[in-house]
Amino acid sequence: MQRIVKVFIVEDEIMIVETLKAYFERENFKVEYAENGADAIYRIKESTPDFVILDLMLPDISGEEICRELRRESDVPIMMLTAKTAVESRINGIEIGADDYIVKPFSPREVVTRVKGILRRVNKSYTGMLSSFNNKELIVDEEKQEVIVRGEVISLTPIEFKLLTAFTKNPGRAFSRLKLLEITQEDNFYEGYERGIDVHIKNLRKKIEKDSKDPTFILTVFGVGYKFGGQLDV
Repeated sequence: MQRIVKVFIVEDEIMIVETLKAYFERENFKVEYAENGADAIYRIKESTPDFVILDLMLPDISGEEICRELRRESDVPIMMLTAKTAVESRINGIEIGADDYIVKPFSPREVVTRVKGILRRVNKSYTGMLSSFNNKELIVDEEKQEVIVRGEVISLTPIEFKLLTAFTKNPGRAFSRLKLLEITQEDNFYEGYERGIDVHIKNLRKKIEKDSKDPTFILTVFGVGYKFGGQLDV
């Protein structure tokens, strides 16, 4: 299973940071951020993220200069995020090493989608991820949106698939019902109550467990929610 992908956001508008952070975390990315250029350069070099989202208009150092600095010793993919709309600005951004350029205001979902696309192009190991557990008893192929249980392809609803991939990407992590509700719903619009997650978990267990009353994959964490108990195949 591929490690969690790290995205570093350089942006001084905290509302933009929090919005992007929420969308990326819903897709199981790890997010770090800095609000100024000097801090960003140091922390990016220390944390070696998989992707950088870089605002060009920062209070201290310009985004263009940060991009040049990073390109001196790193080929990390960079997306420039800015209010500058001039074609010359976009061309300059690409010329100094940016991989993409998106203008404010923007759709957070589009940003996430573009980041995923760039990662697939530049890193062949980022393919949507195929993971197997318990000696191939359970196989999850995100690229094909396919789940195989004991050799048989099974059909999951979109919500069930989102739940399962959230679990398999974070084995052992205890998810609250509220967090699982956030993961399964779009645009922070939650249809239903937290306990509605229990119904989806019950249906998911029926499809992937040998015995849904004595599960080995989706385990209950009393007082909290649920966690994944499968063992990753080496």
